[in-house]
Amino acid sequence: MANPSIIGARLLRKEDDRYMRGRGKFVGDIALVGMLEAAFVRSPVAHARIRAVVIPAEIRDRVTIAADMTGVKAIRAVSGLPGFKVSEQPALAADKIRFTGEPVAMCLAATRAEAEDLAAKVTLELDELPPLTDMLDARRPGVALVHEPWGDNIFLETLVDGDIAARAAGAAVVVRKTLRMARQCMAPLEGKGAVAEWDGRLGQLVLQTATQMPHIVRTGLAGVLGLDEARVRVVAPDVGGGFGWKGLLQPEEVCISWAAMRLGRPIRYLEDRREHLLAAANAREHHYALTAYADAEGRLLALDCEASVDAGAYSIYPFSACLEAAQVGSILPGPYDFKGYRCRTFSVATNKPPIVPYRGVARAGVCFAMEFMIDAIAHAVGREPYAVRLANLVRPEQMPFDNITKKHFDSGDYPTALRKAVDAIGLDAVRARQKRGEPDGRRIGLGVSIFTEQAAHGTAVYYGWGIPMVPGHEQAWARLTPDGGLEVRVGVQSHGQSMETTLAQVASAVLGIDPARIHIVHGDTALSPYSTGTWGSRSMVMAGGAVASACRIIAERARRIGAHLLQAPLDEARLEGGAVVAGAGSVPLTEIARTWYLRPQNLPAGVDQGGLEVTAGYKPRNDQGTFSYAAHAAVVAVDPATGAVEILDYVVVEDGGTLVNPMVVEGQVFGGAAQGIGTALYEEMPYDANGQPLATTLADYTLPGTTEVPDIRILHMHTPSPYTEFGVKGLGEGGAIGPPAAIVNAINDALRPLGIEVTETPVNPRRLRAAIAAAGRA
Repeated sequence: MANPSIIGARLLRKEDDRYMRGRGKFVGDIALVGMLEAAFVRSPVAHARIRAVVIPAEIRDRVTIAADMTGVKAIRAVSGLPGFKVSEQPALAADKIRFTGEPVAMCLAATRAEAEDLAAKVTLELDELPPLTDMLDARRPGVALVHEPWGDNIFLETLVDGDIAARAAGAAVVVRKTLRMARQCMAPLEGKGAVAEWDGRLGQLVLQTATQMPHIVRTGLAGVLGLDEARVRVVAPDVGGGFGWKGLLQPEEVCISWAAMRLGRPIRYLEDRREHLLAAANAREHHYALTAYADAEGRLLALDCEASVDAGAYSIYPFSACLEAAQVGSILPGPYDFKGYRCRTFSVATNKPPIVPYRGVARAGVCFAMEFMIDAIAHAVGREPYAVRLANLVRPEQMPFDNITKKHFDSGDYPTALRKAVDAIGLDAVRARQKRGEPDGRRIGLGVSIFTEQAAHGTAVYYGWGIPMVPGHEQAWARLTPDGGLEVRVGVQSHGQSMETTLAQVASAVLGIDPARIHIVHGDTALSPYSTGTWGSRSMVMAGGAVASACRIIAERARRIGAHLLQAPLDEARLEGGAVVAGAGSVPLTEIARTWYLRPQNLPAGVDQGGLEVTAGYKPRNDQGTFSYAAHAAVVAVDPATGAVEILDYVVVEDGGTLVNPMVVEGQVFGGAAQGIGTALYEEMPYDANGQPLATTLADYTLPGTTEVPDIRILHMHTPSPYTEFGVKGLGEGGAIGPPAAIVNAINDALRPLGIEVTETPVNPRRLRAAIAAAGRA
C-alpha cells in the first residue's frame, strides 16, 4: 500500500464541513420552478371496503384516486421461498383498506398547507371489517383475512428441523419461556421525502428521494410505471438517517412520479412526523415460545423455538415481510456451539402498516430471546450467567466455524470479548454492592449479552431467497484527474456512515493521495455504478473492496508510466507516498496524470489504452458475509416503587476486524446503542382493538435522549476477516442488537430476589409496576 497508516486513522469526517455550516442539501431543501406539494388522504380505519371517495367538484382536478392512475401496477415484492404469498400493494387503496393511515387519495397544491386543506375536504365512505391487531390471533383459523385469496394470514412459514429429541433426552434442566418484543417506529431525524419531475428533453423521469438504495428503487419504480429503466433516474441527495426504512419503494414515490409525468411539473412529498408514526416505518414486534435443554453445568444441549413476527399488511418492494421471521430460524443460535435445534417461524399479516427492516434486522429480537434463555439456564443450574455463556461459546481455536444452521463464522474470539466486558463492568464490585443494598431502596442489577452480526451478505446468501435484489460483484469507478486528484463513484449511498471519508481513506491507502483531494460521488443512478445499495452493514466490505480494486488497477497503470518517465526497470518501480519511486528518483502521480492527459507523446509504447480511469468489481473470497461480534454489559438501578430504570454503567466490547476509521465506528456503535436502549426501555407503537395506533406524536412515542442514554464505554478488539480487503467486517448495526438483552437481563437480575421476571419489551414503568404488583399478589 502507498499509504498504509491511513487505515485505522481517526480522520475527521469530510461531510461535516457542509453539515455543520448548514450547507447540506436534503429533499426539504430542494426548490424547483413550478413545483407542487402533495398531501395524502389516509384511511381513518384499519380494515374496510371502500364504497366511495367523495371529492367536491371544484377540487376534483387537484385530487388523484386509484381509478385515475390507469396503467400503474401494484407494488409486488416477490420471493422464491417455498410457500411465500405475494401481496399486491396499490399506490392508492382502490377497493379495500388494510391499515390505518393507508393512502387513498393524493392532493396537489402550491403549498403543503393548501394541499392539506384539499385533503380535509375529501371524505371516505367505508364499510368496516373486523381488524386483525394481534399476530397470534391472526394465525387462528376462521378469523378475518387481510388478503382474501390467500385463505389465511401467513406470508410465510419456515422450519429448521433438527435433532431435538435425542439431544434433549439427557437434559438435567429444561427451561420454557414466552417472550415478546414490541412494535416500534424507527423515527430517523429526516422523514421520507421525494421530488419527482419529468425531463422532457431527455424523456426521463427524475426522482430525487431520500433513499438508501437508488438503483433498487429505480428498478421497482420503472416496473410499476411501465417505463424502461433507462427512462428513470433516481438521485439520493443528503439523507438524514435511513436505518432500513429508506431502502424501499414507497407508494408516495409512485404517486408523485405518475403526477409529474402527467402534469409536466415537479411534485414534492415530505412526510411529516405524524404521518411517519401513523403509517410508516413500523419494525420489530416478535413473539417467541422457547424451550431450552441443558446439562447440570448449563451446557446447552438443544433449543426448540416457535417464533412469530407481525409483518403488517404488505410486503414492500423489494422485500420486507419475511426478512425478520425467515432470518430468525437461521440466526437464533447466535455465537453458541450446540447440536440440537428446531425453529418454526411465521410471518403474519395483520391490519397494521407493513413492517420494514430496521437496524439490526431480526437480530435484536433473537439476541433478546437467546440471551434471556442463557440467563434462565444459568439461574436454573445455580451458576453466574457469564460463566454459562463461556461454557457455550464457540472458541477461537474453532475458527472459522460452521454453526448448526451453517452460518460460517469467519474469525473471532468470543470468550475474550465477554471476559473483557465483564471485567470492565466490574462484576465482583456489582455483586458486593447488591449485597450491601442501596440507601434509596433501589435494586441494582447486572446483565450481559453477546451476539454475532452477519454483514455484507453476498450472492451465496441471497440467491436462495428468490427476491428482486441479489448482490453480486460490487462496482466502483475511479479516475485520476489531470491535476493528480481522484474522483470515485460508488453505487452505495451514505446516510450517516461517513463514506465520503472512509472510502477516501481506502483510496488513499492504495494510491497515497491526500484524502482531501479524493472526491466520492454516490447516490445517483446516472453517475454511479449499479449496486443494491446500502443495507446489511455491507458498504465498507463491498464498496471499500471495490474502491481498493479500482485504485490498484490505476496504481499499476501509473507505475508503468512512472517507470518509463524515470527510465527505470519496471520491477524496480513502486508506488509510495503518492509517487512512483525507483532507486533515487521519483515522479509524483500529478506528473503521471499530466503526462497521460496533456502530454501523451511522452507515454511508453504499449501503454494500457484504458488510461487512468477504471471500473472494477469486488466480491470477497467467501461471500457468505462477515461476522463481527460484540459483548454488552449493563448495570441498572430499578426503583420498585415507581418502576423507573436508570442505566448506571454500560460497556461495549466490539470486534469489527480491521477498522478503517475507529472514530466512525464508535459513532456507529453509540448511535446504534441509543436505539437499542429505546427498544429495551422506551419505544413502543401500540394499537387498540380497532387497529388504531396509540402513539402518533412524540408526546406519546418516547425516544431516548441525552438524559436516557448513559456514557457508553467502547473497547475494541481486532480480529481481521480472512476473506475481505484489509480484513474489514461490517458492523453498522451491531450497537442496536445487544442492549435489549443486556438491559432486560440486568433488570431481572435486580428483581429476581422479589420473584419478578419481565419477559416483554419495552420495560417501561407501567409494565414494570404491573409485574411488581403481580408478584406482590402472588
